[in-house]
Amino acid sequence: MHEFHLPDMTCRHCASKVSVTLKRVDPLCEIEVDVAQNRVGVKSTEDRETLLEALTDAGYPPL
Repeated sequence: MHEFHLPDMTCRHCASKVSVTLKRVDPLCEIEVDVAQNRVGVKSTEDRETLLEALTDAGYPPL
């Protein structure tokens, strides 16, 4: 599972946008979102760099 800290993900709307972004990259991925901790976990067949690029392009660059 890939773990990302997304400081710009601050609400449920942001979390929804992050989830949609990740599902576009890998429709079969499993996503765990923790808005309070600004964290997302992604179980995906895609590599970490691909997911990181998608999140950054969507406006949620991981730290």
